[in-house]
Amino acid sequence: MKIIIVGAGEVGFHCARRLASENKEVVVIDRNPKVLGRLQDAVDVQVLEGSGSSPEVLKQAGITGADIFLAVTDSDETNLTACTFAHLLAPGITKLARIRNQDVLCYQDILSRELHLGTIINPELEVVKTISSLLGTPGATDLSEFADGRIKLLGVWIGGDNDLADTRLMDLRKKIVDVRFIVAAIIRGNDLIIPTGMDTIRSGDLIYLACEDKDAASLLKDFAPARAGWHDVLIVGGGNIGFKLAIALEKMSVNVKLLDKDNDRCEFLAEHLDKTVVLCGDGTDKDILEEENVSSLDAVITVTGSEETNILASLLAKSIGVNKCITRINKSEYIPLVRAIGLEHIVSPRLSAVNSLLKHVRKGNVISSVAIKDEAEAMEAIAEDRSALVGRPIKDLPFPRGAIVLCIMRGDTVIIPTGEDIINPRDRVILLATRESIAKVEKALTVTLEQL
Repeated sequence: MKIIIVGAGEVGFHCARRLASENKEVVVIDRNPKVLGRLQDAVDVQVLEGSGSSPEVLKQAGITGADIFLAVTDSDETNLTACTFAHLLAPGITKLARIRNQDVLCYQDILSRELHLGTIINPELEVVKTISSLLGTPGATDLSEFADGRIKLLGVWIGGDNDLADTRLMDLRKKIVDVRFIVAAIIRGNDLIIPTGMDTIRSGDLIYLACEDKDAASLLKDFAPARAGWHDVLIVGGGNIGFKLAIALEKMSVNVKLLDKDNDRCEFLAEHLDKTVVLCGDGTDKDILEEENVSSLDAVITVTGSEETNILASLLAKSIGVNKCITRINKSEYIPLVRAIGLEHIVSPRLSAVNSLLKHVRKGNVISSVAIKDEAEAMEAIAEDRSALVGRPIKDLPFPRGAIVLCIMRGDTVIIPTGEDIINPRDRVILLATRESIAKVEKALTVTLEQL
């Protein structure tokens, strides 16, 4: 598979790194030699200096022999122009574009029809969805949904006071008897573990649980007790994300205050928001936070365009007494550092964009794909008739080490499988695979057992 990426910024960088690690042929185009140099120092990909909206540059990149075309620069105009020429030069290529302008998004159907643009990705909207879902799921640090929301993958921190700390997975059933679930992964420090029954949950672990939607609230009470709902929040940052988030939270009947330091922007926000209390001030000013009595709030959400501002505002809020902070981080390198200093809830527009792109580069009938800690991927796929995964007990499947079946959706029925369960043709299957095992899982989805 050959993939051309226009834009070597954070989204392009992470897409290129992920795809190159799977031995896919990747060509990255950018006008900035510095970002191309950074990419080449870190990833084994081809780079081409030039404009991705130039047909000549696209020809040099080998557009006619490519399978997928990703336009992910910070410029909507560049991305649309690049996709236009990609369509003219290689009509059959799968095209995906990063678009943030709401006016352009209104014409998504026309773009899909005229340019055969497969997917338009809006990272800001993805972050708003993520934060809204987290607020609706108290106790979860991370949340992904599959099978139209019927299956959830929940990330939960295990605190030192948690009764489940130091419990072997094989013994969890004795403590949690009323809910069916699977412990999909354990994040311990910088390590990702695909666990067995002999593994033990430890204090400080971030664990991922797969369960049916109706059981999520009950399961979180066991793994994250005493986590109240989120009804009163402060948003720091009134840009596009903060504005769209306030609108979404108003619809959820959440009491919202929104703080921004730009007077003109505050006037705009006050005019266009119905119930949100708009405040003008600096989110890193401790006096302002204390004035607004943030310690009485359920959460502070920092979504300015500056990572440093978001981190500092979140830390200040926690020092004042806020229990939970959600912090917007763009650079993935910052995420483990930020979690190490106590900021558990992290959202990233750029990583959300990468997740939106991943399903389109997967072989097999993959519906959705979510990266976990940049080391693993949860995938939802339709089991094809000829797939090597069909027709035999899960315990006998030709799965590589580092891959696990989390759930099966058969019609309207959700199955939390055991080793004896069998995948049938047309089942929706949710799988977790480490980066090293993804290629083998893709192959198992698309070929017969004899062809493996």
